[in-house]
Amino acid sequence: MTAIDYDLEFLEDGRTIELISIGMVCDDGREYYAVNSEAPWDRIRGNDWLVRNVLPSLPITGRTSLDSYLKVPTNSSPKPTLIMVGADTTDTRVKPHWVIANEVRDFIQAASDVELWANYGAYDHVALAQLWGPMIALPDGVPMFTHDIQQEARRLAFDWDDLPKQETGEHNALADARHNQTVRRWLAGQAWRGAS
Repeated sequence: MTAIDYDLEFLEDGRTIELISIGMVCDDGREYYAVNSEAPWDRIRGNDWLVRNVLPSLPITGRTSLDSYLKVPTNSSPKPTLIMVGADTTDTRVKPHWVIANEVRDFIQAASDVELWANYGAYDHVALAQLWGPMIALPDGVPMFTHDIQQEARRLAFDWDDLPKQETGEHNALADARHNQTVRRWLAGQAWRGAS
């Protein structure tokens, strides 16, 4: 088995899940990161949590406007206006949805016998599958499910506080994917010790 750990940042409203960014790391050492140039940036700018937690690590335009917004406390009103904050399309990591879909497919298909891993991965898997449309449109070699790190931790009787902590980059899809790999490998080591 070849494990690919991944993370997606997305906008969800209870009805739709819109890809913002994706990070993937493979056990063979490859990494992938992209930001969706076609994400609904107007709706993202209206989501205080995404603005404060996800946007700061993205290649975006309007950095000065974002920095001003971040200086205002969370519960204050009215909120500053985020002028021209969106994906910086001059950055090579910012790509159209269809390019990301092709590159992610190629990234996964470059490994054999793949298993996907994510932390709290239910929405991540849906957003990943939607790169290609409905679930039945998954390309060959792309698994139909994602193993969940939290489920594996519970199976091994570990709580959240027992797991390795992420030092930096939380809510950056690539940093989160790297941390997912660290935690998955740690859990595998714990399972192996328990089995011997």
